[in-house]
Amino acid sequence: MHIHEYERYWIVISVAVMGVFVALLVAGAVVFGVRLPDTGQFVNPSELGNTEFSSPGIRDMGDNEYEVYMIGRMWNFQPAQLTVPEGATVTFNITSQDITHGFIIEHHNINLQLVPGHVARARVTFDEAGEYQFICHEYCGRGHHLMHGQIVVEAAEENES
Repeated sequence: MHIHEYERYWIVISVAVMGVFVALLVAGAVVFGVRLPDTGQFVNPSELGNTEFSSPGIRDMGDNEYEVYMIGRMWNFQPAQLTVPEGATVTFNITSQDITHGFIIEHHNINLQLVPGHVARARVTFDEAGEYQFICHEYCGRGHHLMHGQIVVEAAEENES
């Protein structure tokens, strides 16, 4: 079968572009650690009091690792302020009690959608001391602008005293 010269060029270019896309996909997964979100677990939003979300807050798991159980509801996060030491690795377990909310932490790669009953999980290490804001990024009604909070990362020297 005869393939015209220009067709051959387009075939080569198409295969090269697909090869680049596959290489970028592999690099993203292997080098940069891009992963699909954890499917997580499900809880009944009307019975959060009978789950680990009955007392939202931060739990020290030892070895500078923490777990946070947080609830998003119209129009606040519970708890709205967290304090962790510098270098802490924090696993967030967040759910919504009523409608779909969002959760994003500034200067970190955390961006979750909070669907009622679904427990969204994300893990982040806070390497630098400072204050980091988190907000709801899904419009959730007239009080949406009030739905925010803060993570205070204390410097290592402050924790030793």
